[in-house]
Amino acid sequence: MIDQENIGIYDVGDIYDAIYGGRGKDYRGESAAVTRHIRARHPRAASVLDVGCGTGGHLKYFAEDFSVVEGVDLTEGMLDVARRNLPEIPVHRGDMRTFDLGRRFDAIVSLFAVIGNLVGQDQLDATLANFARHLAPGGVVVLEPWWFPENFTPEHVGASLTTVDGRTVSRVSHTVRHSETASRMDVHYLVAEPGKGVQHFSDTHVLSLYGREQFEKAFARAGLSLEYVEGDYDGNGLFVGVKRENSGPEPS
Repeated sequence: MIDQENIGIYDVGDIYDAIYGGRGKDYRGESAAVTRHIRARHPRAASVLDVGCGTGGHLKYFAEDFSVVEGVDLTEGMLDVARRNLPEIPVHRGDMRTFDLGRRFDAIVSLFAVIGNLVGQDQLDATLANFARHLAPGGVVVLEPWWFPENFTPEHVGASLTTVDGRTVSRVSHTVRHSETASRMDVHYLVAEPGKGVQHFSDTHVLSLYGREQFEKAFARAGLSLEYVEGDYDGNGLFVGVKRENSGPEPS
């Protein structure tokens, strides 16, 4: 049974997968687009770290193109599913601002607007600096942002209904402007299963509305170049950066 009082969607990775699988999230296509951006800037890249990897939807496809693939996520409910579905891919619990794996990668990606969970320029700076510490010289960062202040649409209502393996999940969301610098999304879930009936839980996501200039500052301070690219990836585009040679200390 779901603990309706003390649960969020990131605690129930299998339900998360049912929702986004049912909504048609194209993990394969997204991973291919990100891989093209990595290869265009680092043709010999062999290792990728996915920060905010969730249940491993992108990791599965990165593993087809790179010889070393690993993930980091903050929530055990997501990592449990990744470990079950992708036992050959190492995943680690960690905060994007402070994780330390003690080694470098040729590319670091952070997708599905995970970066929006940060608050303020200091946290954004700390995160990009940490990414840079884990990048080999010439390594590539690919980051998917949440909406910018100028293109955020308040009062958005989203809904989906899907059935997977006998479990039906309904999701309804309402997103508003929470403050000058953040959005607030209230989400309700109904989960129906034979023998368990219908269960309800809800959670709230407050996501920062970082402007492009804030990303520019964070990438520059981390010793990374920066391009903003649109057109080949659904959503709000991608930020792509390359680590300058001899930039930043190696992780301890």
